[in-house]
Amino acid sequence: MNAGSKGPVGHDGLANAPLRGVLLMVATVAAFSAQDASLKWLSAGYSFWQIMFFGRALAVPLALALAMRSGGLRQIKSRRILGHGTRAILMIVTMLCFVYALKHLPIADTIAIGFAAPLFMTALSVILLKEKVGPRRWAAVLIGFGGVTIILQPSGAGFGLAALSALGSALTYALLFITSRKLTATESGPCLIFWNSFAMLVCAGIGMLWDFRLPTDIDIWVFVATAIFGALGQLLMTEAFRYGEVSLLAPIEYSALIWATLYGWLIWSELPSLTVIAGAAIIIASSGYILHRETRVKKAAALPVPVAGAGPIDS
Repeated sequence: MNAGSKGPVGHDGLANAPLRGVLLMVATVAAFSAQDASLKWLSAGYSFWQIMFFGRALAVPLALALAMRSGGLRQIKSRRILGHGTRAILMIVTMLCFVYALKHLPIADTIAIGFAAPLFMTALSVILLKEKVGPRRWAAVLIGFGGVTIILQPSGAGFGLAALSALGSALTYALLFITSRKLTATESGPCLIFWNSFAMLVCAGIGMLWDFRLPTDIDIWVFVATAIFGALGQLLMTEAFRYGEVSLLAPIEYSALIWATLYGWLIWSELPSLTVIAGAAIIIASSGYILHRETRVKKAAALPVPVAGAGPIDS
């Protein structure tokens, strides 16, 4: 099936066009990676609040456009204001830690440490979502955090506030993901994007009043690029998951390390060290295994009860 074909529609209303979904996800990662490079560039001379305000400038119009396409402005109506407020706070903390790490670390290092987010998600899902995680996935989580330790290098070379900030960003992103998962039971995608982005714009707009710097000619275009790539990434990701399953598309996110290495080399003459590459490889492998096991568990849960003698999927 070619990428231009929407493919058959499943019982959940989503089209089944794996190739199209993969191509859209590749474009999604490319867009968000370009935004990350823009954020790192701007972090050298502008406040966090100013960067976030202009970086989110197009997200609210995007949410409204998506709402109109999927049923009208009632799509953004919500009665779970507390949940959206919690999600907005987690997003602000996540981006604050992430931008600080980008400012002080090579972009590839920041992205590699951020790969720890799925490990945190698995561990926190047991506590916050009451999900069951078997010993194999727990082993994968521990191995993955071993990869994080290799990148952080507690012996001295890579350990510091910036690295801990990147790790903190991964932790709060995991909490953000879990909060979003709870909200999706009643809230639409446009609703989640709208209220999160609206809250960010309000907070960032107030914050930058005390620390605003008029951008230079080139930085104006970088601010514009940050907003465009951020909105484009949101749109492409929405479309990608419309056509492909999570288990197919999620591993593509790890291609962000390739983009980060490329931008780091071209713009800042940075290249990831061997320890960063080794640690990232371990994290990616363990996260991939966790995703594989979760997919098998979900598929098994959807099947009839197995015959006597069949062992558990996640023992």
